[in-house]
Amino acid sequence: MLNQPTLTKMHAMKLSAMADALEQQLGSPEHTKLTFEDRLGLLVDAEWIHREERKLTRRLQRARLRHVASIEDVDFRAPRGLDRQVVLSLAQCGWIRDRLNVLITGPTGTGKSYLACAFAERACRSGFSAYYVRTARLVHDLAVARGDGSYSRMLSRLAKTDLLVLDDWLLTPFKDPERRDLLEVIEDRHERASTLITSQLPVKAWHDALGEPTIADSICDRLIHGAHRIELKGSSMREVRAKARRDGKAKA
Repeated sequence: MLNQPTLTKMHAMKLSAMADALEQQLGSPEHTKLTFEDRLGLLVDAEWIHREERKLTRRLQRARLRHVASIEDVDFRAPRGLDRQVVLSLAQCGWIRDRLNVLITGPTGTGKSYLACAFAERACRSGFSAYYVRTARLVHDLAVARGDGSYSRMLSRLAKTDLLVLDDWLLTPFKDPERRDLLEVIEDRHERASTLITSQLPVKAWHDALGEPTIADSICDRLIHGAHRIELKGSSMREVRAKARRDGKAKA
């Protein structure tokens, strides 16, 4: 007879999942056979799972991933030099706990961005915060932040993110202020958080592509040393998939 006041109090304390689970127990004869401890454990589990799912949803929303990607859906059949064991090892997220970096390079269309988003998705599922951004957009946002007074807050937010994914690194040349802004971001994160970079340029070409030698030294030193590298090869997977779709339509 005290069930409804109890449910009302649980909702007031924001224990909605626990309240829903209690209502299910009250309507299920099977639960009456369980001990008090077992029934309480089920209620706590329901609330815990609900809260963990909400946290995961928020982490994924804040990550702003370009692709809906997962490690389970990574294509290892395509001939692009992708080692399954390396990917599955990195998917354990030990490199994020150790605050190391991952560098993914290869020609356009070989799946760099998808793989990066898959790693970020796994990071979110493992309890880490992540943020995906194309490098060109990041330098633009940093320039805007410098102008409107939010620069320090933006740097602080980026520094606190467990995994920062910089896509399309060095796709276009950087101007001097952009190089300096990127150095600030990378310096703040060095040995404090992990950065994942995708680039069409091989790592050995980054220094020259960055331009100004002193800043290039600083950026490369912080990003490259000790980083895990994945070098993709082969032709564009977009072209292969488009051809497969065309062939499928032709047969149909």
